[in-house]
Amino acid sequence: MAWLVLGSILLLLAILASGRVQPAIAFMTLAGSFLITGLVELPVMLTSFANPALATLILLLLVSLTLERSPLLDLLAAKILAGREKPALLKLMGTGALLSAFLNNTAIVASFLGTLSRQTRIAPSRLLIPLSYASIFGGITTLVGTSTNLVVSSFATNAGLGELSMFQFSLVGIPVALVCIFTLLISSSWLPRHDTATEQKSLPYFLSAEVMPESTLIGKTIEANAMRQLDGLYLLEIERDGRLISPVTPDEIIHACDLLVFTGEVNKVQTLQRFSGLRLLGESADELLTSNLVEVVISHESILANRTLQEVDFRTLFNAGVVGIRRGERRLEGQLGRIPLKVGDSLLLAVGSDFSQHHNLDRNFHLLSGTLQRPRLSLHQSLAALGGFAVAIVCASLGILSLFESLLCLMALFLISGLLSINEMRRRFPFELFLVIGSALTLAKGMEASGAAALVADGMQYLFNGYGVYAAFVGVFLLTVLMTETVTNNAAAALAFPIALSTAQAFNADPMPFIMAVAYGASACFLIPFGYQTHLMVYSPGRYRLQDYLKTGLPVSVMYSLTVLLLTPIIFPFE
Repeated sequence: MAWLVLGSILLLLAILASGRVQPAIAFMTLAGSFLITGLVELPVMLTSFANPALATLILLLLVSLTLERSPLLDLLAAKILAGREKPALLKLMGTGALLSAFLNNTAIVASFLGTLSRQTRIAPSRLLIPLSYASIFGGITTLVGTSTNLVVSSFATNAGLGELSMFQFSLVGIPVALVCIFTLLISSSWLPRHDTATEQKSLPYFLSAEVMPESTLIGKTIEANAMRQLDGLYLLEIERDGRLISPVTPDEIIHACDLLVFTGEVNKVQTLQRFSGLRLLGESADELLTSNLVEVVISHESILANRTLQEVDFRTLFNAGVVGIRRGERRLEGQLGRIPLKVGDSLLLAVGSDFSQHHNLDRNFHLLSGTLQRPRLSLHQSLAALGGFAVAIVCASLGILSLFESLLCLMALFLISGLLSINEMRRRFPFELFLVIGSALTLAKGMEASGAAALVADGMQYLFNGYGVYAAFVGVFLLTVLMTETVTNNAAAALAFPIALSTAQAFNADPMPFIMAVAYGASACFLIPFGYQTHLMVYSPGRYRLQDYLKTGLPVSVMYSLTVLLLTPIIFPFE
């Protein structure tokens, strides 16, 4: 049974690394199989989902919904970029790390992303990867800095070791952050310098055609004219008498002198030759056609991930048409409606008049450019919200209240004051994270009950027996780093924790250095963009390639690992 359970965990890792199945589905399926086969009992599984640290993590993310609406971060981002590139970069990384120590790092990167992408003083490609990395540096310094630390705390609580304290990570985390910031300041010289502003102005996405007065299309609907199923092209919008009709419905009637705007494979101009009375106007968009363009990045919470535009009926869902899709440095071509989308893809949208009123925007997109702005807090509200959060952190740090109690009181105040709404909490509730962590806690219990955890511990002891407990500690850290680079950071922490705890027990060592190795190792994602959500957020806006992460991140990863491996056993001894 132990070998079967261990094999199922390896299969889970392979599935997660493939990216073809959502982590929540994979974890829930395996946890369900543990329940059905009797490896874990129902009360044990339910207790996993009611873990105090997991509940604290959910509360923290919900409270962050209010904090990320503060305009203060946008104003701060604009101030940071004054001066030459290197000093501006140092200020950006220092500020990003400091804020990420207490605020959700995804919210920090999202707040800076739009401002950094729109400004033209410094190429965004020189700033965005450093911002993403800096959010990791700050996150490892406190309990609330990253969800990974709270995940590790939830496992420690589940194992009977108690919750980790607010600044337990700081004695190692702060020196690591400082070392990595200065390392990144040097390695950032290898980042590309893309002039995105010039490239965006050309907008090579459109194919326009005017309906001539003698055209047979006049007086018929889009459906009747067979313009719904064109080879490689898609009718995005119509310009009529100085106004835009966007998106275009199937029953829209074509008028004389209408300007039809198509997108998709614009090189397939011959598709339009079968329509009589159409005069092609070229591939550039004029001032009116670009007035309703908005660029967004698909978020990690989006329902669009791994689905096509046709599958989700994008036009109906958002009242917008997709003009172009960019993934990293390249613009995707072909029939846009049939391209499976990925988290981090950049979409150029031609939006309808009520696009900004849709309540599902925050969950699905990070706004890069355009005239639309999310509803923001006033300056007074921002100061009140940030002040309330600071009080909650201080109360938790001093032991006046637990972190859960502090965040619960703060959320109640936000709800009463109207800074947070039940509807917003419902829309943005982190269901996937809740399912992944709850299921992972169940899997840890199953590994323990089946003997799989003991089997792994025996293997680790056999592998490192001749080298001592420090070698086993290094092995746990490197294993966690390998998993966080190939799967997600939270999944890596969830799967590495039982191994770390069992290894500590096998060597009769204090489990704390091994637990911290998992916490720091699960955040050590610097080499590829696919294992960490903030890396994906900046991937397309910065027009990066995979090698950009490798060249910039390798020195950072080496210095991060060396500093963690040196300081952790000193701060958290093995005995």
